[in-house]
Amino acid sequence: MASQSTDLSNFKFSMPVPIRWNDMDALGHINNVLYFEYFQIARGEYMNTASKSWDWTKHMFVIAHIECDYFKEINPFTKDPLIKTRVSGISNKSFDMEYAIVSTGKDGEQVLHAIGKNVNVYIDMTTKKSETIPDWLREELSHFEGL
Repeated sequence: MASQSTDLSNFKFSMPVPIRWNDMDALGHINNVLYFEYFQIARGEYMNTASKSWDWTKHMFVIAHIECDYFKEINPFTKDPLIKTRVSGISNKSFDMEYAIVSTGKDGEQVLHAIGKNVNVYIDMTTKKSETIPDWLREELSHFEGL
C-alpha cells in the first residue's frame, strides 16, 4: 500500500466525495466503512468516463481484493473533499485501481485523508466466471491513463 507521500499527479479522474449527513458516526466523522462505498461510487463514475464502450448491462467485474489506509478524518468541516481514481495496472483477467481522498486545508494545501486499492476481475455475465479483459477495454483504459 502507498503512503501519505503518494504522488497524486498520476490521478487523471476525480469527483466530489458525496458525503451525506448519515455518513457521520458517533465520533462526528465519516465512518470507516463508508470509504469503501465512496470507492465504489468513484469506480462506477471512472468506468463511465474512461471507457466510451463500457455497458453495465453487458460487462462486469467483481472485486477480488480491496484495502484502505486512513490518515486524517473527514468531518462536516472538511473543505471540498474529492476522490481521485485511477487504473494503475492491467493484467490478463484483472485490473488494479487506486483511490486517494483529498481535501483543501486551511492554508489552501491539499490534505490526504485516505488511500485505497482494489483488484477488479473481469467476468462473463452469463457464466459468472473470470475471462480475459477484452482488447477494446484494455485499449480504452490504457489510453485514458497513458499506460
